[in-house]
Amino acid sequence: MVAPMVTAVLLAAGSGSRVGAGENKIYLKIRGKPLLSYTLATFSESPLVDEIVLVIAGDDEHRATPLVAGLAKQVRIVHGGRRRQDSSRAGVEQARGRIVLIHDVARPFLSRELIARVLSGVEEHGACVPVLPVVDTLRYRNKNELLCSQPVEQRGLLQMQTPQGFERELIARALDCNDCRFTDDAGAVLASGRPVWTVPGDAMNLKVTTKEDLSLAEAIALVRGDDPGSRER
Repeated sequence: MVAPMVTAVLLAAGSGSRVGAGENKIYLKIRGKPLLSYTLATFSESPLVDEIVLVIAGDDEHRATPLVAGLAKQVRIVHGGRRRQDSSRAGVEQARGRIVLIHDVARPFLSRELIARVLSGVEEHGACVPVLPVVDTLRYRNKNELLCSQPVEQRGLLQMQTPQGFERELIARALDCNDCRFTDDAGAVLASGRPVWTVPGDAMNLKVTTKEDLSLAEAIALVRGDDPGSRER
C-alpha cells in the first residue's frame, strides 16, 4: 500500500503581541536562528512529511522567503487571514496531501517522534491531536482579583498541543464555517460532530508566548545542542 501524502501546514500569520517585541515573534532569534527556522527544519527533514505550506502575514513575505531557501523540501508560501481558523483554512486549501498536519510555528521544538505519533493516530482515526494532562491546581478568581474557593476539577483536563492532524477533506469541511470561532483546529472538527483521537504530547514542545518563554526556549535549544546560526538564512 502506498503511504498517504502528508502536508504540513505551518501557521505563522499571528502577531505575537504578548511577547512585547514589537514584531512577529517567529522572527525573533533563539541562539542565533529565527524561531521559524527551527520549525521549518524539523518538518523539512522529516521523512514522514511530503510537502510544506507556510501561512504568513501579508507583509512578511520578504522575511519568510529567505528562511525557506535551500531546505530539503519545497515550501509554498500563502497569506493567512484575520482569525486563526482563516489561516488554517488558507493553508488547507493549498494542501495536496490526504493527511494534513497543522502546526503553530511558535512551538519550535517538536520532535520527529511526536509527528509520527500524530500521523499514526490520523491514519487509524481520521483526526488526532497531541495532549498533556493538566497537573497544576487550577482555580478561578473573581472580579476583585480574589481566589474562588472551588477548585477546577483536574481529572480528564488536558493541554492541547500541535501538530494537530486530520484527513484533509475532514478538516476542510470543519473549517468552512464563517460564523464560528475556534481556538484550535480540533475544536472545529469537534463542532462538526466528529470525534478526535488523542496521543501523548511532549513537554519539550513549548509554545513561545511571553518574554519568559523566549528565555526558556534559549535554554531548551542549548540542551538540544542546536548550533547557533547553523541554519540562519
